Amino acid sequence: MRQDFWFHHPFRVRYSEVDAQAVVFNAHYLTYFDTAITEYFRALGYDYLGEVAKTGVDFHLVRSVVEFKAPIRFDEEIDVCVRVARIGRSSITLALAIFAKGSDDLRSTGEIVWVCTDQRSHSSVAVAEPLRALIASREKALVQA
Repeated sequence: MRQDFWFHHPFRVRYSEVDAQAVVFNAHYLTYFDTAITEYFRALGYDYLGEVAKTGVDFHLVRSVVEFKAPIRFDEEIDVCVRVARIGRSSITLALAIFAKGSDDLRSTGEIVWVCTDQRSHSSVAVAEPLRALIASREKALVQA
């Protein structure tokens, strides 16, 4: 449901994003998700690149799921909604949904799982407490492990 998300990022579908069936090509859904996730962390006030440079810790994508509910067409305006659903010891699970602009007309859902990783050793590390607190300050239904 749209009300489960405090954050949404608007898009207008470009011609280059549709396929021969005149709907958004499947791979573009992940691009929409990725862009909206970046904007979600910006809206939180989290300096993603600054933290990576300072700590040497970054997130690696380990899972991506897209469920297609209804077609999205050229020139349509959509909202990509993002929330953090769960934070584990070293992982963050993001829930995503795409709606027609300003409505509850659900077009797609998704899930992205990131693992927090030390870039020198390529091993998982705990999600930093300041980031946990920042996310928890905005997410009502957050599950923390």
